[in-house]
Amino acid sequence: MLSFPTRILIPKRNSRQTKVEVIVDHSHSLSDKTILITGATSGIGLAAAHALAGMGAVILGVGRSEESCAQAAEDIRTANSNDHIHFFTADLSSQRQVRQLAKEVTTHVKNNSGKLDVLVNNAGVVKAWYTATEDGYEMQFAVNHLAPFLLTHELMPLLQTAPEGRILTVSSKSHRNMRIFWNDVMMRRFYTFILAYKQSKLANVLFTLGLNHRLANSPNVRAYAIDPGLVNTSIGLKNNPAIIRWGWSIRRKKGANPSDAAKTLVHVASSPKLNPPDGIYWKNCRSIPPSPYAQRLDVVDRLWELSERLCGISNQ
Repeated sequence: MLSFPTRILIPKRNSRQTKVEVIVDHSHSLSDKTILITGATSGIGLAAAHALAGMGAVILGVGRSEESCAQAAEDIRTANSNDHIHFFTADLSSQRQVRQLAKEVTTHVKNNSGKLDVLVNNAGVVKAWYTATEDGYEMQFAVNHLAPFLLTHELMPLLQTAPEGRILTVSSKSHRNMRIFWNDVMMRRFYTFILAYKQSKLANVLFTLGLNHRLANSPNVRAYAIDPGLVNTSIGLKNNPAIIRWGWSIRRKKGANPSDAAKTLVHVASSPKLNPPDGIYWKNCRSIPPSPYAQRLDVVDRLWELSERLCGISNQ
């Protein structure tokens, strides 16, 4: 019997927002897969969690508030008849909380499947004004790049236990025509939130390439950068001044709904075989080249060394 994708309408908890249409593909089962998704309480993270849960995967989600995590978990269970949903609460701007999250995930996974098949580094932030984290780092660089870098490092043993571990990091076409500000990576001297955001998305691609080079001797784990395109989400509305919220509310209308934007993420996370298998940057469910700068190994290595230092990771 042929199996066709199922469309599910998930009511948004904010009555001013429209429903999110989640497309679930039942053509193959993910019942033996454990998938961790950060930023899974809204936007493409929530849409991807629905789609992957609908295929039978064990979903481990991460969100910032206990309330939003509990609501998202209940929504996913109910909509997909999948009880294998568990959420963790963490503020990814804090390296202390990222490490604690990794410990909690490790304990949970070892007590259940014993392996982590897919890590989706999806959580992101946009900050109009310069904001420092508790570690003293610029917020966008910390959440959008350093948090995935550190979380991936901490969870690597679980990923290497999986037959085919995958690491997906959500990037953006914003990485194009961009460079790393080596003389002021945190942009303390002259902060422009658009450039800070673009730099963090470039770092996502460089991180992905660096991971694959360093995983050459671990062929069962591979990393991918995902470009979802412009998405109609609330990322630009959170804790920003009125002028930024107004601008984002207009711009977001041009974006795809989260379920459509999540299709590439779901495709790379769930497809038994990806074509091409060595593609690192994916958009519209196909592999395309990232920017030339994002493919420079000297830049990759320099950012990797900086990120290890900023995260307090010893390479010994």
